[in-house]
Amino acid sequence: MSGLARPSALAPFRIRNYRYQWPADLLTSWAFEMETLILGWYVLVETKSVLLLTLFASLTYIGTLIAPIFGVAGDRIGHRDLLAMMRATYAVLAGTLLTLALTGHLTPLYVFVIAAIMGLVRPSDLGVRGALVATIMPHDQLIGAISISRTTMDTARIAGALSGAALFAALGMGPAYIAITGLYVLGTLLTLCVIAPWKPPAVDASPPAVRSPIRDLKEGVVYVWTTPRMRAAIWIAFLANLTAYPLSNGLLPYIAREIYDTNQTGLGYLSASFAIGSLAGSILLSVIGGIRVARLMITSTVMWYAALLVFVQMKTISAAIACLMFAGFAQSLTMISIAVILMRTASERFRGRVMGVRMLAIYSLPIGLLAAGSLIDQIGFAATGTLYAAAGLALILSIVLHWRADLWHLHAPANAK
Repeated sequence: MSGLARPSALAPFRIRNYRYQWPADLLTSWAFEMETLILGWYVLVETKSVLLLTLFASLTYIGTLIAPIFGVAGDRIGHRDLLAMMRATYAVLAGTLLTLALTGHLTPLYVFVIAAIMGLVRPSDLGVRGALVATIMPHDQLIGAISISRTTMDTARIAGALSGAALFAALGMGPAYIAITGLYVLGTLLTLCVIAPWKPPAVDASPPAVRSPIRDLKEGVVYVWTTPRMRAAIWIAFLANLTAYPLSNGLLPYIAREIYDTNQTGLGYLSASFAIGSLAGSILLSVIGGIRVARLMITSTVMWYAALLVFVQMKTISAAIACLMFAGFAQSLTMISIAVILMRTASERFRGRVMGVRMLAIYSLPIGLLAAGSLIDQIGFAATGTLYAAAGLALILSIVLHWRADLWHLHAPANAK
């Protein structure tokens, strides 16, 4: 029995708070995926422009510039309270889109405006939920908890993509947004059920005016920048968002419609296939132990780019689905490894700020998306995808060479079991 208990993937659910946070994250992630797929398809069909599609996808990430401020706020008021307020905001914005859709007043302009507002808040959701997981979970269960937490996004992308595509195709925008708004509301309520053991920062002799949010933010940035393994992990996250995620996320509506000549259902299959692979990676890490995390991060990132190099050359949707599954698997291992390195290294009072800096790395995604939109118009999708994946491989190797003592050496702190 002890042999079975050691790798149990269900161990995190013995913690009462985790039993509330996990479904809250799941429902929110499900709504995210449905909304992204539905609005991306809507923008592409209404505008018939891949550049506007990439602009829409980029707007959903503009809040990465202020993600460190969310980290500061989480450290100050508590990550549970901040996360609940963020998710209430999603519900209000989704309700606005629902009203516009049901009354027949929805236009691409309104979608862009609401996407921009949502984009100020949504990029920080992953970082704040990660900091909350680290707060409510024992240190020895952190890898399992983060891996299982990651399944909320993976399973949501599978179910959200397929159900969102089906609802949109069968019933239209209005009924689909009734479901999305309801998911956001339930996610907010479940988040409020978490009783996080938040502790205020230690009292020091500094006057209140000195301990300003700007000072807290600067401390967080300096803390990350002066810790080599954290800085390397942030650079890998930046690189992945710049050159890998545009190919498997924001451009999928264009790939489905223009490359494979399919409809919303085909788009759902493409999106779900990436998530199925990602889910497999999350489950794998949740049940195995003794991992050299930094080495895993490097290896899986190389695998991810290799899969994308093959994916952009595929001529059939079935082959593309197989490539996206493998890419999703490698992507999951990479992102979980980055989160574990950051959360293991960060002290408790810096976790929110560290994850805020981590979310700042997502800002490279809208840059990558906008550049891809322009390049596709000039040289085509296959050439653009090959350029992105090849550049990513070259840059990841340069990162490994620069920080090899902190990432690859067997006894480096980042590789501690």
